[in-house]
Amino acid sequence: MAAGTAGRAVLAALIGLGLWQAVVSLTGLPPFILPGPARVAVALWENRALIAGHAVFTIIEVLLGLAIGTALGAGTAIWLAASPLARALAKPALVFSQAVPVFALAPLLTLWLGYGLSAKVVMAVLIIFFPVTSAFLDGLMATPAGYLDLARCMGATPAGIMRRVRIPAALPSLASGLRLAAVYAPIGAVIGEWVGSSRGLGYLMLLANGRAKTDLMFSALIVLALFTVLLHAVVDRAARRLSDDARGG
Repeated sequence: MAAGTAGRAVLAALIGLGLWQAVVSLTGLPPFILPGPARVAVALWENRALIAGHAVFTIIEVLLGLAIGTALGAGTAIWLAASPLARALAKPALVFSQAVPVFALAPLLTLWLGYGLSAKVVMAVLIIFFPVTSAFLDGLMATPAGYLDLARCMGATPAGIMRRVRIPAALPSLASGLRLAAVYAPIGAVIGEWVGSSRGLGYLMLLANGRAKTDLMFSALIVLALFTVLLHAVVDRAARRLSDDARGG
């Protein structure tokens, strides 16, 4: 199955490259507007050290944001599921917070936290916090009634029910939230870099665009896309294992 999935991914990539080259050849667009795959590959190789240095910074931002956002989201979901009062007071505020575009907060975060790592990590946390919280909370609130009745008949405390029944039953929902988080976290980090940064793939893309080095910009974009796909694959595999363990348990 894994070999088949990898084969389909390679085939899709080849088709995409072919279509890209076809557009370049048929339209005759100049390289500073749309460079061809070969030109981008050359730029990627020639600037590999530069791109790698900026990629490391972005990867650190994304991984920190993913870890912190997941922990905060899961903890908030458990708190809301355990307390009807918290759900009544905090859940509407969480929903309302999504009415404010997270992207609009990036300039404020840069102003408050500066141009370093912190603003980008917070941006990534903000963009994945709600999906993780919402997915996990839905799972916690959807625990089968039979499980809860059986646990109460056996004398389990609310804390024990949460730890031994509701959380294990909701792990597949948490896994769904993590898959979304793996895709959203790089978006948050790069947007933070676009607003204000001196390092990272987002900063490198802006720099290359300002100097009309479109091939370098595409190179940085491809590296970011490959990292996002790899991160999603790793998280998806971990999420599948988490769901399987929950079902097996």
